[in-house]
Amino acid sequence: MSGQERVVRYPASVEHADAPSPVLLVCEHASNVIPADWGTLGLAGGLLTSHIAWDPGALGLARALAQRLDATLAHAPVSRLVYDCNRPPDAAGAMTTRSEMHDVPGNTGLTAAEKLRRVTAVYLPFHDTLHGVIADRLARGRPAVIVTVHSFTPTWFGVPRLVELGVIHDTDARLAHAVVAAAEGCGLNVQLNAPYSASDDVTHTLKLQALPYGLANVMLEVRNDLIATQAGEAAMADRLAPIITRAVAQFP
Repeated sequence: MSGQERVVRYPASVEHADAPSPVLLVCEHASNVIPADWGTLGLAGGLLTSHIAWDPGALGLARALAQRLDATLAHAPVSRLVYDCNRPPDAAGAMTTRSEMHDVPGNTGLTAAEKLRRVTAVYLPFHDTLHGVIADRLARGRPAVIVTVHSFTPTWFGVPRLVELGVIHDTDARLAHAVVAAAEGCGLNVQLNAPYSASDDVTHTLKLQALPYGLANVMLEVRNDLIATQAGEAAMADRLAPIITRAVAQFP
């Protein structure tokens, strides 16, 4: 990337910035939008609406939760195929060349300059914006509780997944365990560190934004067939909002 090249930046979108809840919802895989600069990354249209491009239902669920919890929401405006904001710049998955069984031609053979351009355009604006929200709260004596919202496919490489709500943590497991306890009897198959765990490198946002400040944090993964419609998103939000409220109440 030359010093003269102008890079369009895509910061996180922040909704309900002044909401009173301590909960700060984050949705890193909210969008399947690929800006014109990157074309289609060599993918057919159907793949750009599939789970490889984003987390279907996650943004709708996060918005419904923000409404029920009266919470702030920050979400990414660009597809994770351009840059996965839940991965650091040195991670192979940040600009993946293959997702599940699908190659991503537009990510193959990227030069260091091309990678830096995406970091500058997508990763840094997203995390700078999110960090600004957190810093503002800390300065005003209102520490945030970070809850990231994701969705996952019912099958992976042809293998069915029975888990319906995954509760994932990094080195701080306090809120994850509180969520699992609060979810008892909710009617969902709730599992800790499933279908992913920190060993799968899925907790970057938590490590970058929450752990350095000692903020309670958790990553929620919802099976996407349960939130495939607006009605499904609303029903899941109705289930999860009381669970989150009970869990967060343990962190004054």
